[in-house]
Amino acid sequence: MTLWNLFSKEEFKHTINKCNNLSVPGLDKLLWYHFKAILKQNDYLSNIINIADVCINLEHWPNHFKRLSIVVIPKPNKQSYNHSKSFHPIVLLNTLEKLIKKVIAERLQFHVMANDFIHPSQLGGLKFKSTADASIALTHIICLGWVKNNTTSILAFDIT
Repeated sequence: MTLWNLFSKEEFKHTINKCNNLSVPGLDKLLWYHFKAILKQNDYLSNIINIADVCINLEHWPNHFKRLSIVVIPKPNKQSYNHSKSFHPIVLLNTLEKLIKKVIAERLQFHVMANDFIHPSQLGGLKFKSTADASIALTHIICLGWVKNNTTSILAFDIT
């Protein structure tokens, strides 16, 4: 059994630096700006890392991290607001929980990419896999069809 490596200060610092200061605060009313200031203090950063390490090692996600609030915002310029599609729900989570999840996601993505667990044609939601990469892959598939005198059609959709 491989144990989960303890989190590092660098992982947290790298992740928090990419967070947008203008995003909506979570249930705890903390902005990323606040966490960036907090994490500059090594003692506070160490405490947050300890919380993350304990969650992983105990295989327990505290109830405090599971609480959320949903704010429903009407979409602009809708003729009628009688349908659910006329509204956009926004989920507000605990900011510390979001930070820990982001660090875990960064690490998992690194490991699945480094160990070839994801097919090379998988592009969505991966680092260094942009819309341009998807366009290049799609163009390649179309050109292969043309070489074989095939007619190529495309059906594209986005699942969110």
